[in-house]
Parts: sequence; C-alpha cells; structure tokens
Amino acid sequence: MLTLNCTGRLIKWEQPIVMGIINTTPDSFHSDSRANSISDAVHMAEKMLQDGASILDIGGQSTRPGSEMVGSEKEAERVIPVIQAILQKFPEAILSIDTYHAAIARLAVEAGASIVNDVSSGLTDPNMLDTVALLKTPYICMNHGGSSTDLHHPISNLTTIQAVYDFFIERLNACKNAGIKDVIIDPGFGFGKTVEANFAVVKDLAILKQLNHPILLGVSRKSSIYKTIGGTAETALNGTSVVNTVGLLNGANILRVHDVKEAMEAIQLVKMMYP
Repeated sequence: MLTLNCTGRLIKWEQPIVMGIINTTPDSFHSDSRANSISDAVHMAEKMLQDGASILDIGGQSTRPGSEMVGSEKEAERVIPVIQAILQKFPEAILSIDTYHAAIARLAVEAGASIVNDVSSGLTDPNMLDTVALLKTPYICMNHGGSSTDLHHPISNLTTIQAVYDFFIERLNACKNAGIKDVIIDPGFGFGKTVEANFAVVKDLAILKQLNHPILLGVSRKSSIYKTIGGTAETALNGTSVVNTVGLLNGANILRVHDVKEAMEAIQLVKMMYP
C-alpha cells in the first residue's frame, strides 16, 4: 500500500504506480517528452492519464548532462501556466513539480501541484527542505554524487547500494528535522554513477526497502540503457521496460517514465506472476 498526503488529499494505491514525464524544456534528452506549448502539455497529460498515469511530473529545467541552467524566472514561465492549464482541464490530476529551486516549488504548489521532486535532495537550494515542510507536500529525494552544478559527474564511492543507502540515511534525517512528513526516495539512476553502478543499484534495489520509504525508479530511456544495448533514447523503450521490470521485482513503488502505457503493462504482468 502506497499512501501519500498530497496537500490535504490522502491518496492510496494498492500496487506500484506510474509517473508520466512532461518537460516544458527545448533541450530534454528525449524529444518526444518535450511540450512545445501549453496545448501540447495538456494533450500529453490527457494521453498519459488515459494510459494510467497516477502522477504527472512537470519540469522546466532539463537535468540531462550538459543542459543549460535557465534560472528561476524562466523556469517559472515554463511550468506555472502548464500546471494551471492541466488542472483546469483535469482538476483531480496529481501533479509533481520537478525542480531544485525552493521558489519554484512554492509557486508550483500555489498553482496546484501536490508533490515536489528535487533531483538535488535539498543540497542545491538551502531553503528547499524548509519550504517543502511549510508546503506540506510529499518530497521526492534523489541520490546523486555530483556538486550542485554537476549532478552527473561519476563519483567513485557511488559504486554500491551501501553508498546510496548511507546517502539516504543522512538526507532522510535532514528531511525529518525540517518537518517533512512524506518522503519518497529515488536512487538516482544516471546521476553521479557509472553505467555499471547504475545497473548495480537497480539489481540491489530491495536493500533500500529497509529504509521504509516508497521508492521511485527513473530509468526511462536513459543513456546507460541505450549505450549498453546500442541505439539512442528514441530506440530505448524495450530496454527501459526490462529495467523497469527488474526494479518492480526488487520493490520499486513508482516508475517515472516517458511511456506510460508500456510501464503500466509491466506492472500488470509482474502483478500477475507475483500477486
């Protein structure tokens, strides 16, 4: 049972769920995830909800390697109108804001977002944890090994699940001390790890269940997958489904994906074999 208090709405899911990715950026690594207009974003949201997404993750700052830092003002211009437009058409939708800026998190929640997804785990913006606590939203805390300006640089000590586990011990304590009630942990596939370490973390994901927090897995079409099998982000759907399936078998609660339908099928098939 996955239970989250989303700004006063107590939401319960009895099986793993899917989070659909909607990027309002021109440079996200998977072109099909880019919404070039508000109407594009609403159309993408509609399809993802129809395909079974439980949460939609809205981002206005690409976090791919080498992406341009656009600043809070531009990020707000990208995401706030999209959040408002999606909720106008789908008022019951649960939206998360993908940002590492506390000011954007606050504006997004004021616009109707219910979850804050921070790839920096509060280490980029010192105001983030206190802001999330005041907003009373669930918080997605992601493991990474880089600095605040380079979350992707491989760090030698992030080679085992133990290093990821230790990172979360410290960050979960920081979240608790700030007053955040619901924390989701994301092992950070593709952030601060070698290709081998990325797959090792998925293989050993069950160890993170000992932390007693929901686990989000975000492997969708990432370079560790397509470089391993040969290809591009555009050809990495099958590889993504394989890695998502391993993650589900090892305890993932939320799959963050570009392709909702296929992720829902993976959940359905795993549930059939492991009810």
